[in-house]
Amino acid sequence: MADEFKAILISRDEAKVQSVDVVTLTPDDLMDGDVDIAVEATTVNYKDGLAITGRSPVVRRWPMIPGIDLAGTVIRSRNEAWTPGDRVVLNGWGVGEVHYGAYAGRARLKGEWLVPLPQAFTPLQAMAIGTAGYTAMLCVLALERAGLVPSHGPVIVTGAAGGVGSVAVALLARLGWHVVASTGRPQEADYLKGLGAAEILDRAELSEPGKPLGKERWIAGVDAVGSHTLANVLAQTSRGGAVAACGLAQGMDLPTSVAPFILRGVSLLGVDSVMAPRALRLEAWDRLARDLDPARLDAMTTRIGFDEIVETAHAIVDGRVRGRVAVDMA
Repeated sequence: MADEFKAILISRDEAKVQSVDVVTLTPDDLMDGDVDIAVEATTVNYKDGLAITGRSPVVRRWPMIPGIDLAGTVIRSRNEAWTPGDRVVLNGWGVGEVHYGAYAGRARLKGEWLVPLPQAFTPLQAMAIGTAGYTAMLCVLALERAGLVPSHGPVIVTGAAGGVGSVAVALLARLGWHVVASTGRPQEADYLKGLGAAEILDRAELSEPGKPLGKERWIAGVDAVGSHTLANVLAQTSRGGAVAACGLAQGMDLPTSVAPFILRGVSLLGVDSVMAPRALRLEAWDRLARDLDPARLDAMTTRIGFDEIVETAHAIVDGRVRGRVAVDMA
């Protein structure tokens, strides 16, 4: 049938044993929504890896089509904001967690979840950015709103060789920051310097329990790691600085003290990309179109096809994926 399409479906049996299958669906199988989209590109984020591997309780409705990001073309709309032919981007909103997601040829979504695909990007480029890159931009915006500028001092990016980290390094470097890139993969030093990092820091310096306060080393930070790493970043942030926190690759805990906050006036800025309001999403994508060097985006991107999604999901959770992954759904 012409309307049939392939999808990745995650299921769980009564014993809560998870399975992942490639299935054939029709539009009648999709969930409620007022806009139907032909999915042209998607990506594999760390969260997508957790969903497919089952290593963290990302999925909250069963069965589920995973995939929290997509770019594509509207093919049917009952929402006055969108008409067939419009090119759109989706990030978050619980898609791939509680609502059928991007790893399918077609998606049915709520129109208010969508933003226009910036003219600067193809669908594949937008997904090379994806939630990871969009989150990195939200972190940059948070630091700017805290009044921080490159002349104030260096900025540290943790998990720098990952998706959020790679885009954050590229963005901050282009904006004039002296970027300290923290990574546990020393073999990626040349890659990170190619994105604009000025210094490479071994993550071992930050990943173990540390002191409540340390030497002031940076004025700002973008952290996608959490746990002891974030605690040590805060402890070594200069007076009046701020750290934008957006991830938990090391853990959800934060074993810190009040010392950085009350003795140095450091701010911890929480960044939520999943439920960010539409105005902030539009600002982030507008800034990405202006501030992200296309050559550096290309340098950090691996392109794969639909059939490689599941394998890549396992690799990203195992720490074997560098930078960003763009999935060509064609």
